[in-house]
Amino acid sequence: MKIVEILNEQVVRTNLPGTTKTEIINAMIDLAATQDRVLDKEKMREAIFEREKIMSTGVGSGFAIPHGKTDAVRDIVAAFAITEQPIDYQSLDEQPVRIVFLLVGRDNMVGPHIKLLSRISRLMNREEFRKRLLEAHTPAEVLEIFRQEEESHFEV
Repeated sequence: MKIVEILNEQVVRTNLPGTTKTEIINAMIDLAATQDRVLDKEKMREAIFEREKIMSTGVGSGFAIPHGKTDAVRDIVAAFAITEQPIDYQSLDEQPVRIVFLLVGRDNMVGPHIKLLSRISRLMNREEFRKRLLEAHTPAEVLEIFRQEEESHFEV
């Protein structure tokens, strides 16, 4: 499964407002919940915040990937945002975050969920890719950057 298959312009934001980790995660959940694949937004919110209690999903290099698994979604649900300002996310490298990718999978779809987490992480490890995302002004530009990166680095 490709990242561009789970994202669309309705769930991608540039300049997402918010000043705290909690505000950003809640905004991302609200964004993702606009999809009909979400059965219960509050149950999805609970799964994401429960996962966050285990360990921060701020993985470093200005990137966070809040995620969780729950039966509150019909299928894999995602949202992507670039924050308006750097956010203290309690990241592993203690650096602020501006790039956030929310991913929620079904309890019984562990394989596809882990594969997508891995693909997202591999892309985000590329400094040039992160830089291009931060320079994007519209959801369409963000999606095009993901499409180009996936085509050049993964078998499609």
